[in-house]
Amino acid sequence: MDFSRSYEAIKQIADQIYANPELGYKETNTKELVLDYLTQVNPDIDVQYFSTTGFRITLGSGEKPLNIAFIAELDAVYAPSHFRAGLENGAAHNCGHYTQVAIALALYQQLFESGRYEAFDYKLSFIFVPAEEYLDLAYREELRREGTITHYGGKPEAVRLGVFDDIDISMCVHAIGGEFEQRTVEVNSDLAGFLYKKYHFKGKASHAGLDPFSSVNAYNISTLFNTAVGLSRQQIDEKEMVRMNPIVMDSDMSTNVVPNHITVGTDLRAQSLTYMKEAADRLDHAAEGSSRALMGDVDIETQMGYLPFKQDRYLSTFAKAAFEKNNQIPKLMSSNPISAAGDIGDLSYMMPCIQIGYSGFTGTIHGDDFIDIDPVFIYQIFPQFLVEVLEEMNGNIDREKVYSRSYEDYLNVISSMTE
Repeated sequence: MDFSRSYEAIKQIADQIYANPELGYKETNTKELVLDYLTQVNPDIDVQYFSTTGFRITLGSGEKPLNIAFIAELDAVYAPSHFRAGLENGAAHNCGHYTQVAIALALYQQLFESGRYEAFDYKLSFIFVPAEEYLDLAYREELRREGTITHYGGKPEAVRLGVFDDIDISMCVHAIGGEFEQRTVEVNSDLAGFLYKKYHFKGKASHAGLDPFSSVNAYNISTLFNTAVGLSRQQIDEKEMVRMNPIVMDSDMSTNVVPNHITVGTDLRAQSLTYMKEAADRLDHAAEGSSRALMGDVDIETQMGYLPFKQDRYLSTFAKAAFEKNNQIPKLMSSNPISAAGDIGDLSYMMPCIQIGYSGFTGTIHGDDFIDIDPVFIYQIFPQFLVEVLEEMNGNIDREKVYSRSYEDYLNVISSMTE
């Protein structure tokens, strides 16, 4: 296949998405831009819409034993200090999702125009998913209250709506942050899962000058809690790559009144659900102990974020086999877990998933300077590599190694983490 033919058009649409970032469940313009391009490629395209801005298209028909999803994420990050942030929404594409979308378009166009997909023993569904980033939560909570969504993350929401009902395997790609000396792809990079915790510390207000002796200082309780969190890090298992970031979210403080309320929020990341629960117990004990020590009280809220993402090692063997035969990509990285998270973890609980990383960027993921610097690799060479991965899978996937769990199973796991 010759991805050079579509390179300029694909790069142009990627640049347009990069310049016009949108937050999750609000990707209206991005959706229309992508659909316009797809319709030019295939005027008879059949589109399945879901949620606010998500949509799905499929290559292949009839009775085939498998349906593989290729997933692209539509949303940007809230990063108003980024040099190309949206002036009105503060969004920026500093996680690389704009390149995912363009890669998906390049892949669809080449497979459709060449007809190569017809020889695959599986269907290939392209699913453009909203709201991967866990942010803009007040808006998403409003959507949830009005019944528009149930999940903050776009992938579990799509599962709830049945978009993945006939999907057996899912495949995603993601930018690797930082600059690399050589063009690089990555497999088996597991991601953390996370809980979201809120601690509502409660004290007793009084005049800070006249009668501080009658007070219970909620701010002091939160300070003691933060100290306890810091001291507890020595007891955290390093291989679990636990991350905690307590911040003050809300208070009623003024300088002449001892505060009687302060809310501290933190995410809690770990590589396994079992250890995440253990670390959450440690945090809760620190909050309760700090409150008791200073004669206050605390209410604790726990919300499940995303599940840990364990990349399917069996599926990754096809990517490794394609790399061994490829003569354009010199470097493969493997098995480097990180503490970032994504709702691909939720999907991987229900079916086998892989996420292949690709270089070609400068700056820090989610940083103020993130942008692509090797578009030829991203939009031409890397999509060709993905075709080679799909070719390796064709006729070779062992159904015995393809697991499946239900949406109800998923809900039970989420519930067990927040009880």
